[in-house]
Amino acid sequence: MPPTNLADFTNKKMDHEQEASEENKLSQDCKELILSLPREKGWITPYLYLFQGFWYSSTEIQAINTFQNQFQAKDNDVVIASVPKSGTTWLKALTFAILHRQYFPSLENHPLLIFNPHELVPPFEFVIYDEINGQTHDLSKMPEPRIFGTHVPFTSLAKSIKETDCKIIYICRNLFDTFVSTWVFVNKIMPKFLPTLPLEEAFERYCEGIIGFGPSWNHILDYWKESIARPKKVLFLKYEDLKENVHFNVKKIAEFLGCPFTKEEENSEVIENIIKLCSFEKMKELKVNKSGTMGKGRIVENKYFFRKAEIGDWVNYFSPSMVEKLSKIIEEKLSRSGLSFRVYDFNSSS
Repeated sequence: MPPTNLADFTNKKMDHEQEASEENKLSQDCKELILSLPREKGWITPYLYLFQGFWYSSTEIQAINTFQNQFQAKDNDVVIASVPKSGTTWLKALTFAILHRQYFPSLENHPLLIFNPHELVPPFEFVIYDEINGQTHDLSKMPEPRIFGTHVPFTSLAKSIKETDCKIIYICRNLFDTFVSTWVFVNKIMPKFLPTLPLEEAFERYCEGIIGFGPSWNHILDYWKESIARPKKVLFLKYEDLKENVHFNVKKIAEFLGCPFTKEEENSEVIENIIKLCSFEKMKELKVNKSGTMGKGRIVENKYFFRKAEIGDWVNYFSPSMVEKLSKIIEEKLSRSGLSFRVYDFNSSS
């Protein structure tokens, strides 16, 4: 459909220029691959492409391809996986503090006080294998056990992750709150020359599964099924459960990772100190998370990783028809899987 006014024309021109700029940076193999894939309008990039059953930007596809071909997992590696905006930042902080607690027993000089969790637990697709923006990450210098992050679905993980004894901790959140958090985040980091994404338009795309690393329900189900088949390999957590009983779940994470808290640690309130260090309130007020930035290609301000951390905030955005539509999709997609979310997560803010 041709542009109907100056603003429409300008936006389409900017989209075309951004797409051309991104594609010029791709390898020739990736350019050819992209041309063969179904595509739809993106949220923050001109297009998303359907690759291995999920939607990605062109640069993400190149990074994932490299990740799949090059990454060699170690048995003591830990991977934090999630759909975007599901509590990833919090889980990264908790896991880092749990695994490295013997090196940083004092809260006075802890790395989490001066580094954003995404710097300490780098994502495969945005940092380690982001060749487009000249990112380099020397994995040999990472302290062990190494901790990585990813939004890549289980089926698309590097083969070595699946075949070694490395552990995966997956966190998901009710899809109503996940959608709202994603929409708010996208509009905050949207390039200035692009208009904000209307809620209704974003919602329709979301319901069709067209969102980065989506369909979200398939992403969740992939890891859920693997956690049932291999519970010693994949620990499946719900954001709502983690918030409701952080102490219990911190112990659960430590046990899963093979480094349970000793009686002495419990008596000296090591668990409580980790919880306080990684709390939303604490992390949000740190200088690095108020004024720092991340990324080389698309610069993201750290403060945007900390919004409300509330359960049920979606009620302030959803119309009754939106609630009905997404509820039906969730019921259809999760039925017969054995996975469920508490009803109040979807139907009230309590």
